[in-house]
Amino acid sequence: MLKIFLWLRYLRKKKIVFLSIAAVALSVSLLIVVASLFTGFINAFERAAVEAIGDVVLEPSAKFAKYGQFIERLEQTEAVEAATAMLKAHGLLHLGKGNVRAVEIWGIEPERRVKVMGFDRFLLRQRTSGGKPSFDIKGPENNLGGFVGIGVLAEPDEKTDKYDFDAIEKMFGKKVLLTTGTVSQADPDSRTRAEVKRRVIRFTIADVVETGVYQFDKGCVYLPIEKLWKYLYPEDELPVASQIQIKLAEDTEADVALAVIRGVWRSFVEEQLGGDLYLINANIVTAKQIQRPYVAAYRKQMWILLLIFGVVSLGVVLLIFCIFYMIVRLKQKDIAIIKSCGASGSSVAWIFVGFGACVGIAGSGVGVVLGYVITKNVNTIEEWIRIIFGLKLWKSSVYMFSKIPNEVDWASALSIVLVAIIAAAIGTLIPAIVAARTKPVEILRYE
Repeated sequence: MLKIFLWLRYLRKKKIVFLSIAAVALSVSLLIVVASLFTGFINAFERAAVEAIGDVVLEPSAKFAKYGQFIERLEQTEAVEAATAMLKAHGLLHLGKGNVRAVEIWGIEPERRVKVMGFDRFLLRQRTSGGKPSFDIKGPENNLGGFVGIGVLAEPDEKTDKYDFDAIEKMFGKKVLLTTGTVSQADPDSRTRAEVKRRVIRFTIADVVETGVYQFDKGCVYLPIEKLWKYLYPEDELPVASQIQIKLAEDTEADVALAVIRGVWRSFVEEQLGGDLYLINANIVTAKQIQRPYVAAYRKQMWILLLIFGVVSLGVVLLIFCIFYMIVRLKQKDIAIIKSCGASGSSVAWIFVGFGACVGIAGSGVGVVLGYVITKNVNTIEEWIRIIFGLKLWKSSVYMFSKIPNEVDWASALSIVLVAIIAAAIGTLIPAIVAARTKPVEILRYE
């Protein structure tokens, strides 16, 4: 009770203690915001890969046929929930006079793609229709429909980083020209060289894709995989794919799933594709494994930044030391009276150490609230900065995503709070030792 009484008395009489609380709060909130923004960015980065290519990607060294049978085999296993095929190519999209864009062409199965990664929610026109996504368009039956990334059609505004949806709406139904090509294999026996075969695909924009990831929105065009196969490889009798994207069943461990997929793929190649060794040794990886080098680099940058801000925040410890040392020097009489009543030196020391910990707890509590508010409203804060100062801090073309991730990293927040409380207590150690060594006789001699 005596300790609590003294803590409350010092809070009432020594308003400068609130400066320590404010310093702890600012430091804690700063570190929480930094950790949360970095962690949110990393999580969004990993989610973007899963939403674009699925949980697992199987990509052999060459295109292969009978992918429908392989997908059926995969979906019969307990490890796989759904799978879809994709055929990839590169080309130039001609949108109008002088408007040519380099794009990556993805031949996809829209209905299967919805099951693997929820592709329908990225379509501007069809995501609210409630039906299955389709390339179908009005007009002649042989008229080909396709999807185009929103960043291919328009650039985000330099100030607001938003697209002009009215202008994009006018692109629906527009006929565009896509130039691509394939390379024929060289035949060493007949001494024929590899030949590049130019392909021209005319299609109508049936819908626009907005994933929120600038990398995909800027450079992707989507066509039906069966149609793209006929344009690229008309000499092949069966439809072909270059990649299989897989969604794992819930609660399935990645290592177990990869082993199952490898086994199914090996048996499929041996039974259906003639045991081609060039195909058996396919690259089968999870989306997180693909992103691992980038995630490791981002985490390293996060820890470096947290270390820098942590070192700067050590000034809070120095501030607490100065304030509590001043209180100890000014309250020598109170300390002497307490010790003359029988209190031991360690008890007196713990009064100040405990008071310092309480300052850390109070400051950390305020800091957590402040950090939470800032993190959750970071997009609103960034928008107000743009309006008031004309400064756009976050651009999707630079930082990949159209919105700043605003998830609070509670695990890091807990660690930061614990360190802040310990640091505040450490800042009071020297003043506490000084108080413990106070001699009542010397202080009260002239009182």
